[in-house]
Amino acid sequence: MSRFLITAAAQMGPISRSETRKHTVRRLIEMMREARGRGAELVVFTELALTTFFPRWMIEDEAELDSFYESAMPSADTQPLFDEARRLGMGFNLGYAELVVENGVKRRFNTSILVNSKGEIIGKYRKVHLPGHDEPQPGRAFQHLEKRYFEPGDLGFGVFRGFGGVMGMAICNDRRWPETYRVMGLQGVDMVMLGYNTPFDHTGDEAVNSLTLFHNHLSMQAGAYQNATWVVGCAKCGTEEGSRMGGQSVIIAPSGEIVAQAVTVQDEVITAKCDLDMGRIYKETIFNFARHRRPEHYGLIVERTGAILPPE
Repeated sequence: MSRFLITAAAQMGPISRSETRKHTVRRLIEMMREARGRGAELVVFTELALTTFFPRWMIEDEAELDSFYESAMPSADTQPLFDEARRLGMGFNLGYAELVVENGVKRRFNTSILVNSKGEIIGKYRKVHLPGHDEPQPGRAFQHLEKRYFEPGDLGFGVFRGFGGVMGMAICNDRRWPETYRVMGLQGVDMVMLGYNTPFDHTGDEAVNSLTLFHNHLSMQAGAYQNATWVVGCAKCGTEEGSRMGGQSVIIAPSGEIVAQAVTVQDEVITAKCDLDMGRIYKETIFNFARHRRPEHYGLIVERTGAILPPE
């Protein structure tokens, strides 16, 4: 029997540096209501959905930097989102900047959470693959200082039971790395939720940058197909504080096919009726890991081809 989950991706247009949390949360609630009106039971929001993409700037004032992070979830400003989800009877996936203090030391993570229809947090993920730099780079119109403002996630690629299936999370640059999907695929993941804020100037090479949207879809479609899972990719996009960011939020089936795609670079909701059992045929045939995956032979392949493995 099929397990259907009507799922929405709530793409966001630009968030200005001066926009308040309360105003941003109102935008999220408006899209949540639209998604519920279409029958959605789960809405996926983007990476750093509560603020502008602040790693584009060098911020030396500690108090100013702290203002972009959440030290509690929910907080007074974000509680209305949880309340509305509970009222509507739907869940959500939310990305935000997280600040925790452990043994008197501040720790900063690029984080996402999964919240059920009762407004309860049932899963947390912290971004592992941080792009960019830890020091400002000369000659750049906008910096990409994620390595300065976050530390790599320490929770791994876990999966969580909810919404009738096995749910996983990833954030932005994680989507480019096959091990992101494979670790969750080995745990039987049915759907990977993935928010991103991707500027068009991230490599400094115009030819490569022009392929940003192609590479965005390529990596998510490959991850979906090779691990027989749904992938919901949700963008923050448009021209934000002068920086152009890619959109084209998508919902991708386990076949690797795009079944829904955003067509604007503004706030936009897309939905799809996702059969969580659709991946079963792939898991039992082409990508039957137990029968066909042979990691015990990978070392022999490396030896024969002369490939060089990185040091442990």
